[in-house]
Amino acid sequence: MDSKKWVMIMVMVAMAYELKGSNGFTMCNMKEEGLKACYPSVRTNEPVNPTSECCKSVQTADLVCLCTYKNSIQLPLLGINPVLALTLPYRCNLKIPVGWTGC
Repeated sequence: MDSKKWVMIMVMVAMAYELKGSNGFTMCNMKEEGLKACYPSVRTNEPVNPTSECCKSVQTADLVCLCTYKNSIQLPLLGINPVLALTLPYRCNLKIPVGWTGC
């Protein structure tokens, strides 16, 4: 692993620990527990169908915010497939907001 990737991972881990000490980590209206519940469904290797806990979390997510991570280099470094992440609303059979066309 090159030094840039290592530094990025360490910074993200440090931020997560710092945020966890306060009110927990949130991203695009998804709390840490919901993000963890969704991880098996968006991981790069052997993704599984989303759980009801994951889908409940996605239901409250800010989809426009999630789109900002579409081309993120951070997600693949964490083993997350951004394309799979963006399909979660569909895979959870959620009602898609009016005007939402994806990213």
